[in-house]
Amino acid sequence: MVEILSLAKARKARDRAAERRTAEENRVRFGRTRAERDTAERESADAARRLDGHRRDDAGDDPSA
Repeated sequence: MVEILSLAKARKARDRAAERRTAEENRVRFGRTRAERDTAERESADAARRLDGHRRDDAGDDPSA
């Protein structure tokens, strides 16, 4: 005997599957985990802090003052 199929349910299932495929492609293309983003942000902040720590103060070096 043939199982009765709801066309609305079939259409929704097909659409959900397509959305899942798109989401998976986007995760591969654009995705980084929260930990990876946090680590990159922390490393950037540390590098900026190190650079600022090595800056020279030019106010004391001006011989005309």
